[in-house]
Amino acid sequence: MTVIREADLIASVADALQYISYYHTPDFIQAMGRAYAMEQSPSARDAIAQILTNSRLCAEGHRPICQDTGIVVVFVKVGMDVRWDAQRDLDAMINEGVRRAYLDPGNKLRASIVADPAFKRSNTRDNTPAVIHTEFGPGGLLEITVAAKGGGSENKSKFVMLNPSDSVVDWVLKTLPTMGAGWCPPGMLGIGIGGTAEKAMLMAKEALMEDIDMYELKERGPANPTEALRVELYEKANALGIGAQGLGGLTTVLDVKIRMHPTHAASKPVAMIPNCAATRHAHFVLDGSGPAYIEPPALSEWPDVNWKPDTQLSKRVDLDRLTPEEVAAWEPGQTLLLNGKMLTGRDAAHKRIADMLARGEQLPVDFTNRVIYYVGPVDPVREEVVGPAGPTTATRMDKFTEMMLAQTGLIAMIGKAERGPVAIEAIRRHRSAYLMAVGGAAYLVSKAIKTARVVAFADLGMEAIYEFEVRDMPVTVAVSADGVSVHETGPQHWRGKFAGIPVSVE
Repeated sequence: MTVIREADLIASVADALQYISYYHTPDFIQAMGRAYAMEQSPSARDAIAQILTNSRLCAEGHRPICQDTGIVVVFVKVGMDVRWDAQRDLDAMINEGVRRAYLDPGNKLRASIVADPAFKRSNTRDNTPAVIHTEFGPGGLLEITVAAKGGGSENKSKFVMLNPSDSVVDWVLKTLPTMGAGWCPPGMLGIGIGGTAEKAMLMAKEALMEDIDMYELKERGPANPTEALRVELYEKANALGIGAQGLGGLTTVLDVKIRMHPTHAASKPVAMIPNCAATRHAHFVLDGSGPAYIEPPALSEWPDVNWKPDTQLSKRVDLDRLTPEEVAAWEPGQTLLLNGKMLTGRDAAHKRIADMLARGEQLPVDFTNRVIYYVGPVDPVREEVVGPAGPTTATRMDKFTEMMLAQTGLIAMIGKAERGPVAIEAIRRHRSAYLMAVGGAAYLVSKAIKTARVVAFADLGMEAIYEFEVRDMPVTVAVSADGVSVHETGPQHWRGKFAGIPVSVE
């Protein structure tokens, strides 16, 4: 009989969550290394270089891969012979592990979970509760898989009830381009087929916990129809040309995983959930002998990729002397290195600004000729001025863009992924610009931030308005003053160039 101690489970969950906050799995590192080696798009190759460099820096510094340290998802398999030496129930033990991990003073992780989601949306401050899935089976072991799922990728989850005769491939190829780049490709696609609506979604999420093995699968060839479907989806998804960060390129997905379950004769439920470039999950087993230990990957696992600011290819910009005329002269796809002071703000700050302007109140900061960075940073530790501070998905600020450009004096914005038509039209009308920073390179970006201070809305925590002083912070002009979006032109250029595969999504 196996006896699992409460303290061992709590410690194991906490340690695993800390581990996945700064270690990519070796399979992901190797897959990204292959993507970097084959990529021909300069913009996508630069983005992958930043992601790989960030990954190694995080492994060395034990700091989060992404500022969005995720909602915790836990899959638990309890052996029927397991007995417990515990005062808490299973969910409470897991949530105590989450709490300890996210409040660890040596590597404090960003608390992103809000309670009362339909109304007050109050931050729980410790990233609890986790989403926990529990099943029972034979044996005397406790198996646990923990994952930290970023909001940018989770928000792009898709579900459909197809007719039994409908094509899964056609639906995926039609749907994937509508997901934009907010899920921070390159990453994985988890697909669940069958069961019921909720079963398909759960299978898609579980599939993302599997190792990336597409390279090995293609080398040996598919052994069954499911593997053949995986390869077909992988090749045709990459042929869409979406590319790293949606900038256009050869690699959009590193792997496609599929799980299936018997379903009703009249039904064909299909779910698709992406995993981003901050792929974070770990598996451990408790057998009663003590807490689990996960062996760290060797630094030799990382390819020899060391991104550094390139002053020959990128234009240095002085934010403290920036003018509307200079912003209007930036070209789509141009790379910039930002220097000087910028402001930050995301959903909650923009909503508060809108409310203040509607009431005729004076704003607490002056946005005239300033640049705003859509970011919610991790708290600093040790000598840091700020923790990992990568961009958040810019489309959530689209509805505020006209207001900010028309009423505050703002002249440019920084975020990740594409902008929608409403924001692009506002940018064109005001001769502004939208700059894209690489999602999945949060620790690397934070190295460019030399000072950070809260200047407004301190009660919003990570969503407060900061003033950052930056040195050579890398960005790409994603929407120019003329309203040209590289998230449209880039994929159009690279479409069909992955292994020469023609793609139709009609």
